[in-house]
Amino acid sequence: MKISLKKVSAVIVAMTLALPAWAKDTITFAHLADPSIEAAMWAINNGKVTSDLIDLEATAMEIPALIQSTSARTYDVVMTAGMGIPRAVERGLPLRIIAAGLRSSTTGEGSAIWTTKDSPIKSVEDLKGKKIAVYSLGSSGITLVRIALADVFGLDVSLQGGDIDFVEMPAPAMPAALATGKVDAATLIHSQAFKADQDGDFVPTVQTMAALQEKSKLQMVSAVLAGYEDKLNANPEAYKEFLRMIQESRTYAISHSDEVYTAVGKAYDVDPAFFDTWFTKFMDFPGDLLPQDIEALTYMWVGAIKIDALESYPPIDTMIWQPESN
Repeated sequence: MKISLKKVSAVIVAMTLALPAWAKDTITFAHLADPSIEAAMWAINNGKVTSDLIDLEATAMEIPALIQSTSARTYDVVMTAGMGIPRAVERGLPLRIIAAGLRSSTTGEGSAIWTTKDSPIKSVEDLKGKKIAVYSLGSSGITLVRIALADVFGLDVSLQGGDIDFVEMPAPAMPAALATGKVDAATLIHSQAFKADQDGDFVPTVQTMAALQEKSKLQMVSAVLAGYEDKLNANPEAYKEFLRMIQESRTYAISHSDEVYTAVGKAYDVDPAFFDTWFTKFMDFPGDLLPQDIEALTYMWVGAIKIDALESYPPIDTMIWQPESN
């Protein structure tokens, strides 16, 4: 029996179209639950950025859940604090940095120490002996604030007997604590800083990140994207594709700001103008890893050791994924 070439071609096309969805690899990604990150991820979550190679399943999580899932290896890629990588690697967790997760902007805003507009505190020197509200002493963000105060301004930032009384509290409580005088100053988070700048009730006494960047000539990296070495090396092309999607989604957010900022602002009850401020003045969610990022992370780890926020860190090449060697 003869079979025509046309029929064979038709069968091949039909079989190709019928290939199951599981032919693509799935990369699971846990990131910080934050409207700014949702804006950067919007194009992926809404089908604007896709891939023929992988399916990307993103999950937004609060910090405690992120920490737990990182140790449990629940997800393929996690967004985690840069300060956490050395400790994790030294404990034997095969975490490897694949990209910068949060890189400070070139202007270095977004990490100010704020006071009330009628406060007698007018300079860094005036902060001596005062209470400063912080959201988490163990975080990369507050560690960088402490490094700036010590390295740039010469303050003793020891948690016991230092020049400043750091008062740890939940981030939502900081504006009220500052307004009512329970603390003298506060390291407001980005959304609070944006609102404070608009309202004028609080004023920035010092932009710690800008000061740190001026001295180091580096844009600081507070969070990273990290995977697990065995998984990364088993399927490097899938993770490279993951990073491509992250980068394109971030680029889409900025180039289609009206569409993305409006949609995310409506979903999270956030002024769309906040996202423009976040991407231009506060932070970036780049999804790549530049030589300066590795320098910035090293700068943070060295500074953290000096202020007793970190005991040590392993060799840098044990913490960075190097796909070119696979």
